Amino acid sequence: MLAQREWIEAYKAGEARFARGEQVMRQGARANRLYTVLQGVLIRYRLLEDGRRQILNFLFPGDLIGLQAAFDAELSHGVEAMTDTRLCIFPRDRFFDLATTHPRLSFDLTWLASREEAALEEHIVSLGQRSAQERLAYLAVFLVQRGAATGVSREGVLALTVTQSQIADMLGLSLVHTNRSLQALRRQGLVDWSLSTIIVPDLAAARAFAGMEVDISLKRPYI
Repeated sequence: MLAQREWIEAYKAGEARFARGEQVMRQGARANRLYTVLQGVLIRYRLLEDGRRQILNFLFPGDLIGLQAAFDAELSHGVEAMTDTRLCIFPRDRFFDLATTHPRLSFDLTWLASREEAALEEHIVSLGQRSAQERLAYLAVFLVQRGAATGVSREGVLALTVTQSQIADMLGLSLVHTNRSLQALRRQGLVDWSLSTIIVPDLAAARAFAGMEVDISLKRPYI
């Protein structure tokens, strides 16, 4: 493990900081860096030609940014900081060295990729089959649990500014439908979602309401 940490330190090309709203990666650009999230929360999104946006996933400390793109192609997505963010920089052109020199790191990267795929499957289920209230309950639980797993939230409370427009971009809902559904969940005592805080008083009840099956609370490798 010591040799692995020393290699990562040598592989590391520094750190970068981004303020809330800044673009870390731009759709259509070619990226020469990979990042590990050290602090903060980000979104990965896809823009359509007419300006509409689909948020694909939320990125928390420990997540790797940039591995989703093909190594010789333009980025099919963008990444934006939702909070003030600190990232660890890795050069993309040395990724092959990492994969071949440290098989354990390769396994960790594969594990992270598989967990993101599982999360994306759950997002697709939400878009295709869940009602508006179920989608919102699912997203609230997902964010609170991801926050808890990375030390960002505790006891069902996540301090994170998410606008209703961003929620709608993630869940494929209109702003009016988003607002009404959030009010309904609040009345039921399942989710209390304000501009700056997400509160899920009973995670088990909210998970059951949303029909969530994916467990995202597992220990994650940290690169």
